[in-house]
Amino acid sequence: MKKSILLGLFVALFGITSCSDDTSSAETATVNVKLTDGPAMYDAVRIDVQRVEINANGDWIPINFPNPGVFNLLDFKNGMDTALGQVVLPTGSVTQMRMVLGPNNSIVIDGVTYPLQTPSAQQSGLKFNWNQTLAANGAYNVWIDFDAGRSIVKTGNGSYILKPVIRAFSELTDGQIKGYVLPTASQSIVHVIAATDTIATALPNPDGFFMFRGLPQGTYKVSYDADNTTGYIDESVNDVNVVFGQVSDLGIKTLHQ
Repeated sequence: MKKSILLGLFVALFGITSCSDDTSSAETATVNVKLTDGPAMYDAVRIDVQRVEINANGDWIPINFPNPGVFNLLDFKNGMDTALGQVVLPTGSVTQMRMVLGPNNSIVIDGVTYPLQTPSAQQSGLKFNWNQTLAANGAYNVWIDFDAGRSIVKTGNGSYILKPVIRAFSELTDGQIKGYVLPTASQSIVHVIAATDTIATALPNPDGFFMFRGLPQGTYKVSYDADNTTGYIDESVNDVNVVFGQVSDLGIKTLHQ
């Protein structure tokens, strides 16, 4: 009889311990969020980022964002980025992200600062897609690509409105092209073209370096367009192959007059 009682107690305790272990072992993944930018023909584009959230399994979860405030998007072109924060999410489906802006948004043109009107962004946040299935114990990097060049609209009365063009990509959906265009006196702009559509544009750094990130897989034409006033001749490279997770290095392109 005593043996039966002891055996029953052992089974009960084992069951309680097992349930406790199951409850504490919820599967999660870590997501690191970074900010990058496409180029723009302005002196500065300053965006007041206050909060970033990720929609995981239908719930909006904020990232741990230790330094909210104003970022000059033009500091993050040609492959540069800055870390915003990190979040631990339950495994499963991620569908969207949301960026909430504060009131201190502005643009600088020829040394003059203009406010950027952003009413909807301040109230409900800027939503954009990021579709990912998070695996248990996974670690993911995701970049928020804020296209400054296509996000600014000038009104008829001379003011400026922020109508954001944003996308997100991860290491799993990151096709890259990089290279140099010389001489810098050509003042070239570099375009990535799919069929007849320009899908990305880069303003090279002072040393001629340019980089595209977050390109879809495919085959593209890369066009080097010199400023018309410099006398240099435009050139292009066809059949540039882009594969996720790889960098297509075009080396140095030297334009001639």
